[in-house]
Amino acid sequence: VGTREDVRDAIAAARAAYPAWRDTPWRDRLDILRRAADIISERQFDYAALMALEVGKNRLEALGDVEETADLLRYYGDEFEKANGFVKPMGSLSAEERTRSVLRPYGVFGVISPFNFPMALAGGPAGGAMIAGNTVVLKPSSDAPLLGWKFGEALRDAGLPDGVYNVVTGPGETVGAELQENPGIDGMVFTGSYEVGMKLYRTFTKDYPRPIITEMGGKNPAIVTSSADLDMAAEGAMRSAFGYDGQKCSALSRVYVERPVAREFVDKLVERTREIAVGDPTRRENWMGPVINERALRTFCTAVEEARADGGTIEVGGDADDSTGWFPTPTVVTGLPLDHRLFQDELFVPFLVVGEVDSLDQALDEANDTEYGLTAGIFSRDEAEIRRFLDTIQAGVVYVNRRAGATTGAWPGIQSFGGWKGSGSSGKSGLGPYYVQQFLREQSQTVIGE
Repeated sequence: VGTREDVRDAIAAARAAYPAWRDTPWRDRLDILRRAADIISERQFDYAALMALEVGKNRLEALGDVEETADLLRYYGDEFEKANGFVKPMGSLSAEERTRSVLRPYGVFGVISPFNFPMALAGGPAGGAMIAGNTVVLKPSSDAPLLGWKFGEALRDAGLPDGVYNVVTGPGETVGAELQENPGIDGMVFTGSYEVGMKLYRTFTKDYPRPIITEMGGKNPAIVTSSADLDMAAEGAMRSAFGYDGQKCSALSRVYVERPVAREFVDKLVERTREIAVGDPTRRENWMGPVINERALRTFCTAVEEARADGGTIEVGGDADDSTGWFPTPTVVTGLPLDHRLFQDELFVPFLVVGEVDSLDQALDEANDTEYGLTAGIFSRDEAEIRRFLDTIQAGVVYVNRRAGATTGAWPGIQSFGGWKGSGSSGKSGLGPYYVQQFLREQSQTVIGE
């Protein structure tokens, strides 16, 4: 129930704390953030249990989200240290002249985080901003405010000064709008839908440019060629499409499979999908829990009805149980035309469409025919096919023959995670070596004489 006044108070606190935090030696800033990372790791099971209860992640994925948050702080800190705080000596035009390039923080960053990675996608952007010397005001998702608060708890217990990290919980109409419009916000990070992200991107800059980093989801494809290991492809597709109920920006939502192996691939995919247990995600035996809210369940049911009405075949799933919560079943659909809406629109539910193609070139054309460009994968044992995929696919994160997840599973310092086209605005990915620099601006400093 946060109000605009609450946000203004938080921005005032962040602005008051900024000069001292900016001037804190960067090694001291890193010490605090690294202590926070260790605290998060120590509390991993407590925070993961809360996450499972709040957003319905299964036990393994909740543990992974928490530990990823800690690893993001460690990785971004290590990259900052490797770059010596981004202070670089430059050349000179005379013996009396000394010049250096210094990357300096902007001031106060607003961070708007989503429900699906409620700690990692709050802590990662906020941590990057704070490591760089900025202060932060976080607006977590209204569906998942608790883990952003718990992240702040770890920061506080690590010794972070008051005002450096601030949380205001509340809806987009008040909290989000004030962050967007308030001139006391020097930069913004947004993770969420394409529609909201593009609105922010178009309106955030008014009097002069302000940096805005957006990550806006995807309609992520996988390609299965005739040369593929179909067991590997089926498992990779299942894990990527239905992990956390398909509620990941990177989730697989469409597959293009070459016609000669299409039936065999679908049969193997259906077999694995039938084995998924759906239920209370805090119980060990359940791999899929509920979707985040009633609106998401309606999206799922509407997609199933539309697929049936338009001649699609529900190969598995298609059911939903709302008696104790919002529990869809993992669903695979075939038989729809490749230009159907369900091949184009991001749904964010456990719903996978499979289409048949005649060639890799056709599959690549279909895969790239979207406003999004976040993740993509291919299953092939042909080196030429793999090379053509890597050279042609329009996505920021790509995987080849990944059994653990056809399009999902990035980790800090391993896979940089960021989108092309409508999936991201900066061209510099989270989890990667160029992320923290986005929270800094360059200043050339020339000093003459002693």
